[in-house]
Amino acid sequence: MNPARLDMILRLRQSGISDAAVLRAMETIARAGFVGGQYSGMAYEERDLPIACGQSLPAPLTVAVMAQALELKGDGKVLEIGSGSGYQSAVLSALCTRVYSVERYVTLSAAAKANAAAQGRDNIVFRHGDGRYGWRGQAPFDAILVTAGLKVKPVSLLSQLSPAGRLVCVMDGMLTAYGPGDTVREYFKVKLAPLEAGKSKVL
Repeated sequence: MNPARLDMILRLRQSGISDAAVLRAMETIARAGFVGGQYSGMAYEERDLPIACGQSLPAPLTVAVMAQALELKGDGKVLEIGSGSGYQSAVLSALCTRVYSVERYVTLSAAAKANAAAQGRDNIVFRHGDGRYGWRGQAPFDAILVTAGLKVKPVSLLSQLSPAGRLVCVMDGMLTAYGPGDTVREYFKVKLAPLEAGKSKVL
């Protein structure tokens, strides 16, 4: 294995990531394949990396914590809001049966699809759209991940969740999980770009 990728996995373990499936997914999937060539040497460092459309790929620990908070069991389907470069989508695809990913930037959606395909992740469906509305045609979902910051409770997305499902997002800067029976669990502060309205018609 790439020594830098191995170092990343060791750091994740030391930082409290204990879900073996999440660690295995991030060990298997080459993060370097989801960043621009000029950043490939930094792919496994604990830092956000810039991608197209002024967006960024969150640091490995952020990706791992969000995936672990979903408590996926290896089956079911997941809705992801914000495809980015496709790395989080690929990690999720190793933890469930199918991922449905919505991205507001058509450039990113196309790149995410290509990046995931290059890694052999063939159980992800990408869509260019407004993530605020989820993907009602495929609901209910066993888990929903919003890879952006929110200010208000995502009622529309929660309505697309199965009764036993979990929605993970960053609410007012705090990583938050909504679970069965309206349970809410807060983890710790995470900085993500805010969820933007609409879908881009240009980028």
